[in-house]
Amino acid sequence: MVAETLGQTDLLSRARFGSLDDLDHQQERAISAVSHATGFRGDQIALQPNTTTGLMHALFGLTGEVLLSPADFPSLPFAAARAAEALHVVTPLWFDASSDHGRVTPGLIRDQLTESVAAVAVCLVDSRTGFRVDLDGIRQVIGDRLLIVDAIQGFGVVDAPWEVADVVATGGQKWMRAGWGTGFLALSDRALERLVPVFSGFAGAETGEDGGDPWDVITRPAAGAGAFQVSNGDAIAHARFAAALDEINAVGVPQIDAAVADNVSQLIDLADEYAVPVLSSRDERERAGIVVLDPPRELLTLLSASLHNHGVTVTVRGGTVRLSVHAELPGETVDMVRAAFTSYSTAASY
Repeated sequence: MVAETLGQTDLLSRARFGSLDDLDHQQERAISAVSHATGFRGDQIALQPNTTTGLMHALFGLTGEVLLSPADFPSLPFAAARAAEALHVVTPLWFDASSDHGRVTPGLIRDQLTESVAAVAVCLVDSRTGFRVDLDGIRQVIGDRLLIVDAIQGFGVVDAPWEVADVVATGGQKWMRAGWGTGFLALSDRALERLVPVFSGFAGAETGEDGGDPWDVITRPAAGAGAFQVSNGDAIAHARFAAALDEINAVGVPQIDAAVADNVSQLIDLADEYAVPVLSSRDERERAGIVVLDPPRELLTLLSASLHNHGVTVTVRGGTVRLSVHAELPGETVDMVRAAFTSYSTAASY
């Protein structure tokens, strides 16, 4: 992605007449790569600068009740709440996940589903616990209601059945390593029929009579997912995103998913060896690339400091420590984690 960015930036910096055709095609290139990765058609995909913008488009365009967890990553709850406050046509229905340790499961959704629910919104992977939702099971439970998926915590490393989702929104700055300003919104035909493109700017409008940009006339939103655009995107960001997707598509998400699963198991075993409590699931079907460590509250600082002092980058939030485990896990990295656990366990025993 660095090489892609440098190459495109160099091209832009020395632009001459007719030399920018490649930049003009980066959006099409990225959409094609998203289509290959997800199975959505090109006309069902709109590039977005981040996950939240895509979710805002979806939730503001919805009418009816949407069932979701208040404990999910804030992008979803905020989008639902803001849409309800602004337009008064969507109503968040917050379900209680306390009975299943905060996990959003098909059974939980089934028990709290009502006939007035028009959509169910979930995170593919819970950012707090690393729990991976069962999209197939949720689809079987909710019938033909819209299934909205915030995919940011798993896209690129989770082999998910995207075909059962009606809305998929994600960014490219996490597992994709494509940086900020990248992402997409994918919409099924059912979603395109039911969602209103509330924020549809000139870039998402039908072309003018001459087939170009709509000057001097306000045209209707374009057909397909393209209507869910506000303005033109960053061509260099599109190129970065396309390059990241091309690499993943070349290897295959199932292979990446399997490699991540093996590495997650390796780190969980290492945590067990040093008696570091693990909060995230041990079932491969219920996890992605996030390992959540749950030390006693009084030892949280000690664990996080030990990892930091040995060069291991982690996220500390809500009393837990999160490790992001990628498809490639060099032996020296495992040794760094082992050394950190050794320091932690030695200090904790005194």
